Amino acid sequence: MAGRDSGGTGSGNRSGGDDFDWIYGSGGSGGPAGPAGGQPGGERNDPEPTRRIPVQRQQPLPPVRQHGATREPYASPTPPSWTPRRNPWKRPRTYVRLVIGLLVVWLAFLIAVPFFTWSKVDKVDYEPDGDRPGEQPGTTYLLVGSDSRAGLSAEERKALHTGDAESELTDTIMLLHTGDGPTTLVSIPRDSPLEIPGFGVSKVNSAFAKGGTPLLVQTLEQATGLRIDGYVEIGFGGLVGVVDAVGGIEICPKKRIRDRDSGLNVKKGCQDVDGITALAYARARKHDRNLSDLARVQQQREVVAAVGEKVLSPWSVVNPVRYWQLNAAVPDFFRFGDGMGPVDAAQWALAMGDPARSCTVPLAAVAGDWDEERAAQLFDTLAEDRTGDITEDLCTATGLAD
Repeated sequence: MAGRDSGGTGSGNRSGGDDFDWIYGSGGSGGPAGPAGGQPGGERNDPEPTRRIPVQRQQPLPPVRQHGATREPYASPTPPSWTPRRNPWKRPRTYVRLVIGLLVVWLAFLIAVPFFTWSKVDKVDYEPDGDRPGEQPGTTYLLVGSDSRAGLSAEERKALHTGDAESELTDTIMLLHTGDGPTTLVSIPRDSPLEIPGFGVSKVNSAFAKGGTPLLVQTLEQATGLRIDGYVEIGFGGLVGVVDAVGGIEICPKKRIRDRDSGLNVKKGCQDVDGITALAYARARKHDRNLSDLARVQQQREVVAAVGEKVLSPWSVVNPVRYWQLNAAVPDFFRFGDGMGPVDAAQWALAMGDPARSCTVPLAAVAGDWDEERAAQLFDTLAEDRTGDITEDLCTATGLAD
């Protein structure tokens, strides 16, 4: 202890070296220490040296690799900021996307179904060989309602009152012309006596049985001077299927009709009917002894127009069940001419749905003989696509001059 007290003034506590510098700190270099053994004037570099304890600085640890990822050791992950999740059904854009998605699916359905249907439709070689009328403006379609019973069972033939299963005649013959002028639908009475190439003069409906569709087309082209650009054939069952697919049609007979041969029994006035009744109405003719077949062709045009109106109604497109049933009925009962595609068939259907003019070929007598002069004028206007020039005396309901 004595050794600690000896030495120079104010510096005795450092005579033993720097052993206690870690407690008291260094007094500084040079010059006498102050009263407290520090800097001159009693001030020290560290005012409270006894309270400072040196701490050894730790070296940073190397990064730790864990589960294939490198992270800093002992680093606390930053907690994610939490935001309440919003109900997606409360967002307007959710409904917008839903509506757009449904529209896309619906459009795909509307386009795909007709093309799928068309792949199953039977095609008919209807163009005859030999000389034919040249190309003409506008488009002329031939619609044939065949009385073929092919595909109908004995029970179905009985229910439809169709009779002989071997019949191959054309109960309905119509020419539809569409172009720049008003769409015009012309009925050809099936009993009209025309020159059938290779068979002489006979009822026009027998041409179908004698030589099939090409001979019928050749007979009509020769008699009218019109070039037939498209062909559509519908059987008995087809009319029933289409009418039922659209939910029935409305007919407006001007008097009560009871026809045993067709099975028709309807009251006077407008009424909704199903497919079987519509077929009977289109076939009935003996209820009017004065007009006979001329009354029937008017009823056929009435049925065609009513079916077209239903087919083209928005509900037939909006209702997926009706749309599917309508398309599904086509392959079973319709046949189309070779060269026609789904677009051509759609154009024909649109034109059939709303003809601006509807009449019977000009006739000289109820029996079906044509009025050659008036008939030639009518067909000339069709061939030249001048349907707007057709006068009322050329286009009458019965074909007879008023």
